[in-house]
Amino acid sequence: MCGIIGTTGVDDALPILLEGLHRLEYRGYDSAGVVLVSDGVLWRARRADGTHSVEELFSLSGTAPAGAHTGIGHTRWATHGSPTEENAHPHLDCTGRLGLVHNGIIENHSELASELVAKGHTLTSQTDTEVLAHLVEDNIAGGASLVEALRAALLRVRGSFSVAVVHADDPEVIVAGRRATPLVVGIAKGGTLLASDIPALLGRTRRMIPLDDDQLVELRPDSVRITTLDGEEIEPDVRTIDWDLEAAQKGGYDDYMSKEMHEQPQAVADTLLDRRKPDGALVLDELRLTNEDLERIQKVFIVACGSSYHAAMVAKYAIEHWTRLPTEVDIASEFRYRDPVLDDRTLVVGVSQSGETLDTLQAMSEAARWGAKVLVVSNVVDSSMARKADGVLYTRAGPEVGVASTKCHLAQVVALEILALTLAQIRGTQPAEAIALLLDRMHELPDKVEEALGRAKEVDAVAEAIAGARDYFFLGRGVGFPVALEGALKLKELSYLRAEGYPAGELKHGPIALIVPGTVVVGIATRNGLFEKMLANLAEVKSRGATVVLVADDDDDEAAAVADHVLWVPPTEPLLSPVVNVVPLQLLAYRLARMLGNDVDRPRNLAKTVTVE
Repeated sequence: MCGIIGTTGVDDALPILLEGLHRLEYRGYDSAGVVLVSDGVLWRARRADGTHSVEELFSLSGTAPAGAHTGIGHTRWATHGSPTEENAHPHLDCTGRLGLVHNGIIENHSELASELVAKGHTLTSQTDTEVLAHLVEDNIAGGASLVEALRAALLRVRGSFSVAVVHADDPEVIVAGRRATPLVVGIAKGGTLLASDIPALLGRTRRMIPLDDDQLVELRPDSVRITTLDGEEIEPDVRTIDWDLEAAQKGGYDDYMSKEMHEQPQAVADTLLDRRKPDGALVLDELRLTNEDLERIQKVFIVACGSSYHAAMVAKYAIEHWTRLPTEVDIASEFRYRDPVLDDRTLVVGVSQSGETLDTLQAMSEAARWGAKVLVVSNVVDSSMARKADGVLYTRAGPEVGVASTKCHLAQVVALEILALTLAQIRGTQPAEAIALLLDRMHELPDKVEEALGRAKEVDAVAEAIAGARDYFFLGRGVGFPVALEGALKLKELSYLRAEGYPAGELKHGPIALIVPGTVVVGIATRNGLFEKMLANLAEVKSRGATVVLVADDDDDEAAAVADHVLWVPPTEPLLSPVVNVVPLQLLAYRLARMLGNDVDRPRNLAKTVTVE
């Protein structure tokens, strides 16, 4: 969730850029930089000191050229390449006369980089972004204008982007474009502005133009020209924004949690990007293990806490089914104290949103001490866990402000299933056609998550119907069990109501004694091999007076016949279904908590990152 700011036509661009970057700090970032066009040259400053980077840029303002009218700035949340100064934006081309900033992921950056290097370009960073600067440079060298050069470059890339570029030869022009990641134009007195998000522009203007996918914009001090990537001119749609700054940071949502839930389709899509080479081989982000190392693995342990633990449980089903490797899932805080049996043929996977969770970090260190191979699934590049591991698979959810994990949880499930397929491919336990088909099904998940989110009003109606209940049981079988646990956790975290998750088959071994009229039972009843058994378990609680709420596939009348209320979801491949099925449970917990007047972003007694044991 990087941040972009740009301006042209003002008396002094730098203060506007720095103010905009400061207003974008709420998005999270690990480095920052600016470039100014001044007297026919570019002046660039970058810093990579975590969330102090923008503050350090303020301290450099005295060294900047005075009175520069045009510039662009960026805060970076690392995806490709560590959070270092050389990887910080803006990036320059080989001439040093072109500067570029980018949000998103360029899926085919590796093949583009190879082509550029063969042509004689020198790449100075580990980022996917830098290839854009050199593609634009190539096109300008061939006689294209700045806007045509960017247009031609963007037609060659796959993935998501919002990008802005300046050139020393066009000192009053910024050219930008977008696909899948936001970009907003601002019209102010005496100049024009550009940003990835509305808060960066508030205070300078309230007149804004949101760009649509595959549109380019040319900003000049007194004009804005918008065209499609195909060259068709578009009439600007100028809107007046009446949000205050806090509302703008939440994107118009009431709270960060609802904003982040609605960012889940993009988080899943970004986590899936750039995972498959042209030859079909799957790619992890930073792997310092060979295929031979992974072929030797005889057992897998996954260690995690909280929602990450539930993602790990989903992964157990996927790894065992697709690779036939025995897989254990451990609560990280218990793992190193139970004397686990580990050796150099064991793979230990640590799952942590922050990459700093102390319990999980200590568990990984213990595993490495016994000679196990260690991988990490994390949302933060160059975290403590990432630095210690033999390999990393990054979720690309961007910063998550809400304490109760939503988009990071979904991204973790997807990342772990990518890992499962990678192991299956390396070990030859699944044919190439089956892996390709599963990946195609995974790429359908963002649209299905979007569809599930679009049914929030239906979930609200169910929440209103059961709002008086105090006791909730969440039941699932097979891969639905970790979904039930996650649903119960969300309800506990947000609403402070009693909620327990169980395997549905365990009901008759004790918990059914607690089922009385007024108890709500939420069942995960989408279609899988245990569907009929699941319905039989639900019939048992219904006969004892429970109110039954089911997560069920669209138009499944057999499931609906058992339920008092149904949370419908689009049908999904069973092992991928947790990514979709957990969404209505997030929405249900959210709505019940809001009805109780609770702060959904900051539940009582909880912290976002647990760094004590």
